[in-house]
Amino acid sequence: MGEHKYGVVTPGILKSYDGLGFLQAIVDGTLPQPPIGETLGFHLVEAEPGRAVFAGTPEFRHYNPIGTVHGGFAATLLDSALACAIATTMKKGDVWTTLELKLNYVRAMTTETGVVRAEGRVIHRGRSVATSEGDIKDAAGRLYAHATTTCMIFPAKD
Repeated sequence: MGEHKYGVVTPGILKSYDGLGFLQAIVDGTLPQPPIGETLGFHLVEAEPGRAVFAGTPEFRHYNPIGTVHGGFAATLLDSALACAIATTMKKGDVWTTLELKLNYVRAMTTETGVVRAEGRVIHRGRSVATSEGDIKDAAGRLYAHATTTCMIFPAKD
């Protein structure tokens, strides 16, 4: 997935972007990828209005005691993709946070799975609450998990 820089921007930098511009700056390398991506080995790879995609490769370091990738890997990918899909709708200065994440696991991931993509898509964007849905699929299009989320939106203070 290439070389990435990791970090967290200051609140001032965050608030200087609208949501889509912020995420596109991460994708193009202008701004750093979040540190959780370095920890778990996934990255934001696409952002467009109402949609965000993260990609990662399940590895042995992600295994649980029963010999498959821990469900937290999928949950973190989906939480990121679904919340960032909603983030694409944010105006400058708006902030958001996940209120609820509902996840269904369909099949186990292993080191044989290869690269997976978690795609989030906005379902509804209200003034203070938004919802999105998404899934994780491998390169062949096989479904591994799907989810929905609800995010709280805090509009910018004028």
